[in-house]
Amino acid sequence: MARPPVLGILTVYLNDRKRIDELAMFRKMTIAGKRAGLDVIVFTPDDVEEQTGRIYAHVYQPDKKRWGRLWTRMPHLIYDRARYQRTDRFDRLLAFRRKYADLPFLNRPLRNKWTIYRVLSEVPALHSHLPATRLYESPSDVTALLKRFATVYFKPINGTGGRGILRIERRLGGTYLLQGRNHSRTIVPPRVVRREQLPAMIRAWDRRGDRYLVQQGLQIKLPGGRVHDYRMLVQKNGRGEWEVTGCAGRVGPRNSVTSNLHGGGTAAAMESLLREWVGSEAEISQIRTSAESFGIEVAKTLEATYGTLCELALDLAIDRKGQVWLLEVNQKPAREVFFHAGERDVYRRAITRPIEYALWLHRRQQESPSLYLPEREADKANTAASAAED
Repeated sequence: MARPPVLGILTVYLNDRKRIDELAMFRKMTIAGKRAGLDVIVFTPDDVEEQTGRIYAHVYQPDKKRWGRLWTRMPHLIYDRARYQRTDRFDRLLAFRRKYADLPFLNRPLRNKWTIYRVLSEVPALHSHLPATRLYESPSDVTALLKRFATVYFKPINGTGGRGILRIERRLGGTYLLQGRNHSRTIVPPRVVRREQLPAMIRAWDRRGDRYLVQQGLQIKLPGGRVHDYRMLVQKNGRGEWEVTGCAGRVGPRNSVTSNLHGGGTAAAMESLLREWVGSEAEISQIRTSAESFGIEVAKTLEATYGTLCELALDLAIDRKGQVWLLEVNQKPAREVFFHAGERDVYRRAITRPIEYALWLHRRQQESPSLYLPEREADKANTAASAAED
């Protein structure tokens, strides 16, 4: 009997004690894989033996309900879940990608928020959904956008989870209201500063030396004053086609400029949140249709630019007129928002779709090996550029 194909989930240890993030999700994926005829292992570049390429993998054992370790060969396919971190461990991840670039990856790395914005802004059908954005070079970039918009966001080009985001709101009398989250995701108390103080405050926020974007702020505060947005998950299905798995609302905690669940936000069904925001059932249906078409187009555009992808999360804002805006794109999306929004079926699909896509891709490779091309030269250049920009 032939061995089942093996999907390797690639990640990075969070610390030197070899702690792994997302183990609960990887456990669910392992169980779903076994039901579908796919074995799943979890590994980091630090688990790969340099000379032989063998992997000392983490494997979930459903019968014993625990994780174990075993030595195994390189998997048939790789699902990259490694999130960016400023450590040597991430540098080793980049080296692994370069060394094994010819393996079938379900997803290739995207670039930073600024580069993604530029790619999408070149597509006329997508441009109108993008808030005005510019790369930060000096405080004058912030003041320039504040002349056009009452609110702007100042955020790291590689940030995740709402870390390091500052909202600057123009007020009457030449003052500005500053609110944000520091790089530990802690809410920074609101502060009012005068116009002449603003450049110094921005430079102080930038003391880590990160690269930043300045972005048009949108009116997304609910009547109670809390910000809200929507997380849309777009994934490849078991036929290799892009499909919207689900979209859920997120409401930030009081005094927060972001809605991320890890930062204290709460989840809600998209329709219930839109009823509070828009009201009209016909308009809600139209917004959802427009948002889903937009999400598919974003996925196709980014895949055409960067190479093979299997899923993306789009953080969307919807204004009072029903216009859909793209806040940012996340290539390594969590799924918990659907669970907490009460959409358990969507949550289960979000877990199983990478398994279904991996099986489809493996069958395609077995039937017609020539149809699968290893990473193109353009993709290799993109991987190297991503490493340089990260």
